[in-house]
Amino acid sequence: MKLLSAVACSALLTGGIAAVVAAPPMAQFNPLRVSMSAAPAGKAGFLGAVEVTITNTSRHAVRVPKYALPSDFIESKLFQVSRNGQPVQYEGPMVKRGLPTAEDFTILRAGETKRTVVDLSSAYDMSRSGQYTITLASPLQHASLSSGMMLKRANGLPMTIQSAPLQLWVDGADVLDNNAARPLTQKAKPGTGGTVVNGVSYVGCTTTQINGAGSAVNAARNYSENAKGYLAGGTVGARYTTWFGAYTSSRYSTANQHFVAIDAAMDQSGGQIKINCGCNQSYYAYVYPTRPYEIFVCRAFWTAPNTGTDSKAGTLIHEMSHFNAVAGTDDHVYGQSGAKNLAISNPTSALDNADNHEYFAENTPSQN
Repeated sequence: MKLLSAVACSALLTGGIAAVVAAPPMAQFNPLRVSMSAAPAGKAGFLGAVEVTITNTSRHAVRVPKYALPSDFIESKLFQVSRNGQPVQYEGPMVKRGLPTAEDFTILRAGETKRTVVDLSSAYDMSRSGQYTITLASPLQHASLSSGMMLKRANGLPMTIQSAPLQLWVDGADVLDNNAARPLTQKAKPGTGGTVVNGVSYVGCTTTQINGAGSAVNAARNYSENAKGYLAGGTVGARYTTWFGAYTSSRYSTANQHFVAIDAAMDQSGGQIKINCGCNQSYYAYVYPTRPYEIFVCRAFWTAPNTGTDSKAGTLIHEMSHFNAVAGTDDHVYGQSGAKNLAISNPTSALDNADNHEYFAENTPSQN
């Protein structure tokens, strides 16, 4: 019997361990096919509802986070909308999420089709008449086949479920009801009232919550000041490249501008920053990007550490970056692993991703 040397045994053992911890295999193609059409107009005219049809074309079940798919309640920026060639503002919630749990997924069986009517006017400003172009474009982070294959591209980024552009004419409030403007949606109303403590407004918060959120605001101010100082000094170390990718002067300038704006927003002390404790959802927090500077903090926020990875302070940086008046960031991916891969594969998108800004500010573990 042939005996293996110690080196060979070690190599086999190492290879075996590597095989055990290797990343799940990636699907060869995106099995989800999507089509989109205008939903039938109501008596008041067409106000921006579309019917989205998604079909699983594979022989396996597909597991997708619910928030990555269209639903009758918009809680993610899944659509790109323009009117007469000009981008239309997204006015829905921008949410910081943790890793999805089992209950956060939708299962599409092999061959199954899911149809949903989405009222786009609930999250996009479609109050003006015009020719609208609508495209569904949603990253499928954490989506997988029942075979265990992840819906990822060759560069490791999530596949995207994307429709062909749909063009349609929308009769807005400017021509309906004898030109009488009227609200088209039931968007969440800003929090009213509240208490101002140390220059920060609090809505629906207990004394304990005010104390905890107040400490997080102070820590977030330290984070934003430190991040701004790093970029103002022109440093291009591992801290920058890990979260924002390869250096170019243009991208570096964008990162610098973002943190100048984030720091200025965090430093406001006249009650402009509003912490709303009325959220009971499982995620960390959310904001409406057109409504600075109200931040709705949710269940995961209260169990997070004050500082460090996915902390209370970092969550406030994440959400502050979403406001159009600050940095106008999006949520392309969530989590440190996703953010690092985004920086490598698509630095431009990393500069538009809220979690990349949060992790750059938290700097945990510390990098130069």
